[in-house]
Amino acid sequence: MTSTATLDPLTTAQAWKQAGRDVAIATVVETWGSAPRPTGSHLVIDSDGNFEGSVSGGCVEGAVITEALDVIGSGAPRMLEFGVADETAWQVGLSCGGRIKVYVERLG
Repeated sequence: MTSTATLDPLTTAQAWKQAGRDVAIATVVETWGSAPRPTGSHLVIDSDGNFEGSVSGGCVEGAVITEALDVIGSGAPRMLEFGVADETAWQVGLSCGGRIKVYVERLG
C-alpha cells in the first residue's frame, strides 16, 4: 500500500478529486531571495483541511491552507504574497528574508 505522503501532491489532488472531495491547489509561482521551496512547488488542500505537499513551511503553510479553504468555498482563485517586508512578517512571513508568490485555485 502506498502512503499519500510519498506521492506527488498533484497525484494526491487527482485521487482526492476522484473520491468526490473538493480540492484546491496552491502553487509557488515566484520567489525572491532566500525561499524555502522552489517555483513549481505544490500544496493540495481539501475542504476538510487535509493537505499534502509544501509551498513554504511554518506559518505560511497555515495561512495558505486558510486561504485555500476560502477558494474552495468561493471558487475564486487568489494570488498570495508572503515576505519578511510585510507588516505581518513575524506572523506569517518568511524569516529567511525571501518572498514568495503563491497562486491558489480550486480544481474544477
